[in-house]
This record gives sequence, C-alpha cells and structure tokens, in this order.
Amino acid sequence: MLNVEASYVSESNRMSVELYEKACKVMPGGVTANIKYFEPHPIMMEKGTGSKLYDVDGNEYIDYLLCYGALIHGHGNEYVMNAVFDQLKQSGTPIFGTPHVLEINMAEKLIELYDGIEMVRYTNSGLEATLLAVRSAMAYTGKHKIAKFEGHYHGGSNQFLVSVNPDVSQSGSAKSPNSIPESIGIPDFYVENTVVLPFNDLGATEDRLRKHADEIAAVILEPVQGGFIPADIEFMKGLRKITEELGILLIFDEVKTGFRVALGGAQQIYGIKPDLTALGKVLGGGFPVGAVGGKKEIMMISAPNGGRDILTAGNSNNNKKEVLFHSGTYNGHPTVLAAGLATIEILEQNGTMGKLIEKTNRLRNGLEHVYHQYGYDMQTIGMGTIFNILLTSDPIKNYRDMDKANMDLRKVIDQKLLALGLYTKPLNRYSMSTAHTEEDINRTIELHEKALKMIRGK
Repeated sequence: MLNVEASYVSESNRMSVELYEKACKVMPGGVTANIKYFEPHPIMMEKGTGSKLYDVDGNEYIDYLLCYGALIHGHGNEYVMNAVFDQLKQSGTPIFGTPHVLEINMAEKLIELYDGIEMVRYTNSGLEATLLAVRSAMAYTGKHKIAKFEGHYHGGSNQFLVSVNPDVSQSGSAKSPNSIPESIGIPDFYVENTVVLPFNDLGATEDRLRKHADEIAAVILEPVQGGFIPADIEFMKGLRKITEELGILLIFDEVKTGFRVALGGAQQIYGIKPDLTALGKVLGGGFPVGAVGGKKEIMMISAPNGGRDILTAGNSNNNKKEVLFHSGTYNGHPTVLAAGLATIEILEQNGTMGKLIEKTNRLRNGLEHVYHQYGYDMQTIGMGTIFNILLTSDPIKNYRDMDKANMDLRKVIDQKLLALGLYTKPLNRYSMSTAHTEEDINRTIELHEKALKMIRGK
C-alpha cells in the first residue's frame, strides 16, 4: 500500500493515488513504461490542452515534459488535429496496409530538410529507428560491433541498454569506459560487442576507435546528450573525420533533437552529414513514429528488389541473404504522417522556429536570474527548444560531469513544483512548445521562486 503521507501533494492528489494503486494490480509497477514512474507515485492525467495538463483530481499544470518533447505545438493543436481528422475522413480508413502518397510527401520533406538524408524508411518508434540504423550499418560494413557514448540513450533494446546511467565506480577510466549492462536479461553478447566511448573527448574517442576499427560497424550518438548536453563543434568535426578515415559509419540519433534544435536537426547546427539519421518524437505530431534516413547506397540494401520476401511461403528465397530485411505493419501509418506533416508545416511558417527558441531563452535567463538571486549555483544547459536545470556552476560536458550537480536538491525542487502546478518528471529536461505563452513563462519563473522560498523556509 502506498504511503500517501509521503506524497508531495497529499490531499490534492487522492484520485491519482487510488488509481495508481489500482494500476499496480494489473500492470507491473503500475506503468506501461519504466520512464513514466517516479516516486512516490506518478500523477494520472485526464486531459491536455495547449501548454496545460489536467490530472484526474482536476489540478492544472504547465507542461514542460510534453511527452518527452514530442508535442512541440502543445496538446491538441487545432491545425494538427484537423489534419488527422481530414486524413481519416478522406481516406475512409486509418490505414491501408499498402503504399500511399503521404509516405512520399514526408520522405521528400525530410530529404529537403536534413543534409544527411537521401532516402527514407519509416518505423513506429525512435527505438525501432535506431535498431534499423544499426542493422543497416552492420549489413553495409560487414562488421558486428557498435560504438556508443557513455550516458547516451538510444532506446530500450538489448543493443543499447549499455552504459546509459552506469555506476561510475564500476565504469572504469573516464577515457576508456567499461561496458555496463543497464538491465537484467541482457545477454553478454551485447555487452561484449558494444564499445563505450567518452563523450566530448576526441583524443580518447579516437584511440578507442582505432583500436577496434576492424570490428566497429558504426558509431551512434546523440549530438546533444540526453537532449541537453551539446557536443563541442571540434569534437563533432573530429569524429566525422575519424569515422570516415576508418570506414566506420556515423549515426546521428536525432530522436530528441530532430525539429527541436533546428528544422534540420543538430546536423544543420553542426554542419555535418552523418551516414544515417534516426528520427522520432516531433516527427509524429503526437503519434508513435520513427524514421531512418541516410545515404542512398546504404539505404538501398533494404530494397526488396527481385521479390525478396522472407514472409511469403513458397516464394523463392534464394537471394534473401542479399537483402536487409525491414518490415512493420504500421510503418508509414497515414494518420501519423498526416499529423507529422502538419506539425512540420507550422514550424516552417515564417519565424516560428526562431520565436520558439527566443521564448526558450527568455525562460532560461529568467530561471537563472531567480536561482542566482537566492544564492544557488545553477545553470541551464541545452540547445534550441530543450534545456535542463543543473545546480552547479562547473562545466558539464558529459555523463560523468553530472556528478558535479546537486541532483538531490533538484529532485526536492521538482517535487515542490509538481505540487505548485508545474509538470515535468523530476530531474527531467524541459521542452518548450509554441503553445507556451508569456504568461506561462512568467508563471513558471514565479513558481520556481516560490519553491525556493519553501525550501529555504524549512
């Protein structure tokens, strides 16, 4: 039984507590994704509109989680919703199960916006996109290992649940990190075939890549770690040069950064063309989506030329070893692509992206001012429309630098903010939307000041 008295909101969240206890009886831990849980209990939401969420107890929150950044236009944007309704009405069905024109339209748009994309394949999540990108890299290069960076997350698969949030005492040297599994049930194969690299340390990264160059198919990274720790420009340029020299593919996981740091993602900011790009979140306009784009010569290895189909019984499969198999019943779902195209159309309107970034910076500056007024070492770090709050004045360049920040105090502050009506999962990054108003920004700064006063009062 949950200790209700331990709750940060107690009486104001009684229905959430009751429903969470009910959920625990039918779902492991009461949630369908571990990231949705936080102590002492998650809050059950009932409605969303614009920049606001409303829970089952009727409490209103200014939402900065925004489905982990997916809702760049907030909840229930009219233009996006109408695109969905129009697609359903005009098509007469939510899905065809066949090719359709929206697949072409979205692919053309992604090729137009992203320098590293020449062809596109759709998936149903960012995780599926990173999995396809890695499979493509292995098939193209004929090598079986991948390299990832310590602290980077690419989805909850066996291949990627390595050294995402490891215990530093077990992680070895900062310049040569150990591969640490992040879940039970992960075979040793994946740990042994994943080379972990130190983010933003070009010299140490180069040393590790040269040592394993004959085995590594690809380096995959978040250009902005966790959505808020940007790579140094010199690091990114050096990484691109080294991977090209060693015949290792470079994969940008832009699931978080796609359409959030720039219309063309982080690769537009850094001026670098990755070999493959994984997209998700914003791309679906609030629906589940993923996509992989990249160089034509790499992408074409999944083309089913000659009728290669492992799922058609009796079909000749003599040449199936020549093709990279990729499929999914809901890939390129027309409703999802209609919502995604509408989302991008709004962002492409004159000045929209720039105004959203300006709005984000106003909030960041206002928050830093308040914390400094109250004597806290605090900085906001991020890029574009996403950032995080770190209670330290020390530079933050990678996963291990996060130990410098006072995360215990940050967690207390976040719980106070939840009780005051500001929503993001404790310790999570902030994502901005076009739905956030000046009133929201001012109110957010006021709520942070109120939370700091409450803590100081204690």
